[in-house]
Amino acid sequence: MIGFPCNQFKEQDPGDHQEIKTFCEINYGVTFEMYQKIDVKGPNQHPLYKFLTEEKTGLMGKDIKWNFTKFLIDRKGRVVKRYGSAVKPEKIKKDIEKLLAL
Repeated sequence: MIGFPCNQFKEQDPGDHQEIKTFCEINYGVTFEMYQKIDVKGPNQHPLYKFLTEEKTGLMGKDIKWNFTKFLIDRKGRVVKRYGSAVKPEKIKKDIEKLLAL
């Protein structure tokens, strides 16, 4: 699991990389890698999110509705599934285990 902070949702991630990383560790128990802040929608959308949203749409089509949208990607780089922001990582465990077993 990796995280890409984004400040496009009610400016919830205004800090720099270290501030965001520390905040997520303290408040959400994040232990996975946190990358630099990027845009996940709009004219400056990062190429990774352009790819992810074109491969798997959500309730709002290609748009990312809110922070914490998740994508499950297989070993070959294919986007297998997209999860809304309310889905906790623990709820994805069975899907991850299934992919790892292949």
